Amino acid sequence: MPPPGVCMSIVNARHSKDGYGTIDNPDNFLKQDYQMLKEMCLSRQVRYIDDMFPPDRRSIGNNLLSPDDLKRVQWLRPAKLVPNPSFVTDGVSRFDFGQGLLGNCWFLASMGALTFQRGIFEQVVPLDQNFVQDYCGLFHFRFWRFGRWVDVTIDDKLPTLNGTLIFVHSKDPTEFWPALLEKAYAKVCGSYSDMNAGTPNEALVDFTGGVHICIQLSEPPSNLWEIMFRAGQFKSLMGCGTPQGKTSANTVLPNGLVEGHAYTITGVRQMMSRGQVVKMVRLLNPWGKVEWNGDWSDGSPLWKTVSQQDRDMCLAVFDNGEFWMCLEDFCRFYDDLDICCLCPEFLDGESSCHWKTSFYEGRWLAGKTAGGCMNFPDSFWTNPQYRVTIDKLESACAAKQGDINMLVSLMQKPDKRNRALVKNLHIGFSVFEVPEELKPQKGKFPAAFFSRNRPVAQSKKYLNAREVMELIALKPGEYLIVPSTFNANETASFILTILSKSETHIHENSGGHDHDHGHTDVEESKENKDMKILFQQLFDKYDEVDAVLLQKLLNDNVLKEDLKNGDFSIDACRSMVALMSTPGTGKLNAEQLFDLWTKIVMYKDVFLRTDVSQNGGLSLRELKNSMYALGTRVSEDMLNMLVLRYGTPSGHVTLENFISLALRLGFMKKIFNRFSDGMTVTLRESEWMYISMCN
Repeated sequence: MPPPGVCMSIVNARHSKDGYGTIDNPDNFLKQDYQMLKEMCLSRQVRYIDDMFPPDRRSIGNNLLSPDDLKRVQWLRPAKLVPNPSFVTDGVSRFDFGQGLLGNCWFLASMGALTFQRGIFEQVVPLDQNFVQDYCGLFHFRFWRFGRWVDVTIDDKLPTLNGTLIFVHSKDPTEFWPALLEKAYAKVCGSYSDMNAGTPNEALVDFTGGVHICIQLSEPPSNLWEIMFRAGQFKSLMGCGTPQGKTSANTVLPNGLVEGHAYTITGVRQMMSRGQVVKMVRLLNPWGKVEWNGDWSDGSPLWKTVSQQDRDMCLAVFDNGEFWMCLEDFCRFYDDLDICCLCPEFLDGESSCHWKTSFYEGRWLAGKTAGGCMNFPDSFWTNPQYRVTIDKLESACAAKQGDINMLVSLMQKPDKRNRALVKNLHIGFSVFEVPEELKPQKGKFPAAFFSRNRPVAQSKKYLNAREVMELIALKPGEYLIVPSTFNANETASFILTILSKSETHIHENSGGHDHDHGHTDVEESKENKDMKILFQQLFDKYDEVDAVLLQKLLNDNVLKEDLKNGDFSIDACRSMVALMSTPGTGKLNAEQLFDLWTKIVMYKDVFLRTDVSQNGGLSLRELKNSMYALGTRVSEDMLNMLVLRYGTPSGHVTLENFISLALRLGFMKKIFNRFSDGMTVTLRESEWMYISMCN
């Protein structure tokens, strides 16, 4: 059996396959290289100031401090706050810190859990950092973010009011790893205010790159305490939360618990009390104070009913935020338990079977692969499909296995850097068994399959959460996993992680269709036949079509009903003629015009499918989806440049401008493909004109 918590492939499976984005070789967040920046600062003998997360009100964010307090904030380095600052003082402990003004108890509860696992802690918080040797005001931390590990560089200027840290603070005023870790995560989220409100599982996953298991405590499994005990043995991180009250405020109840609040689970233990076994859970309030005052609290008389040894080992009468309660009260007053682990082997204890992991990145694209849930029978089949073959368990471990043999996790990726601006879609997945007669079938299963077959397993609910997961039991056989959004035509990227005890073979069931974004077959429709007749009539009158005639043709005939925000300009039409015509002529013949028309039809179709808002213009997000539909991936910087070049003052790209953009991109792609063949290429005059036109 491998060491506890070690899974055969999960760490590598959920990391980048090209060697970058792994824990040993993380990506540089925002392309800031820690070592390079440090060498530069040391050589110039300057203190680092982070221009990507500047020490000003932008990094604090909105609606967190009053305008008057914002004006009074001072960003100070630790040496300005205390005489001899330290990164870590006398080791790392869950009692090192307390929550500040920021409502990020979910993050601090996860920090508390992180302190229990030294190896994982050192991955996130490199301990070779200090305020003495080679100090230049520069620190770095590592987080797993949606499939890749990133190295986050920050300066050590911290926001203060009246010389006191505003946010997380250490019990020892000379220790600064908690405040700097919080600042690094705030940078990842977009600002400090973007960390407001959340659940522990988010940070637990970002600390480990592992898998998240959520247990609803309103319907706990019969072996809940055993699961929690083994999870602790297998180096898992655990957190939980209380239900939200009537308001969003963290109200302290008469029993000492805080409504809508996250807690760290710091221990589980069995004790004998009055001849009965009592199963206990120890919890920590990230405030560093305010504790449960019911049964088994610090002052409870029940402690007199246990042995002196148990009392000495467990009871600590301090108002430090940590307390014990029995398992029954834990399930009664908390609504969910989050366990984050590198591998779910703890579910079976001493099982000799190892979980195997598969990891896929996919995308729902409005109008193409975003079919919605099964409430949309005509489009559900268009969602991404993953074919899964589950082999029989090895005989050596089959007898020891429980019913659950697979974990499926679906995580949606954000489309914005600022966490508070991300609008999570309602997501879920369904699992279908593939009948014997359909196993030879290739490609996507059609709508008829889903109308005749019901799911054998599925996520309990469609949740507007970052991640949904289910533990399921499947017999050996062949299955289809379909991840989807609840509503159709909602665009988002996702990560699908599948863990199985038995050998599992998985592939995307697209049959090649999902990836053929650059080609659209134009059938000989009535619309095309009418256009051919129109073009024939046109060429009966004119030998060739110049830019002026093309402009009139497009605006008055071809796209008259689709143009909502302006006509094609003469400059746009001149560019089209330059791209499609024979060099030196400046005019289109019949074949060239129809070729242009087929491209325009294809680009118009992409535009209408990705214009989800149906306002006649593509937003930044919709433009990104349209680029993907065209088989083109562009960076965020390039996307912003395209909007500046082709967008309206409101930042939307109209149909006519999108068609012009798509034509130019397609032409440039063609040129680059010719260069990439490794041969000398002579460009046509129109191609040189195109390149000069783009510069």
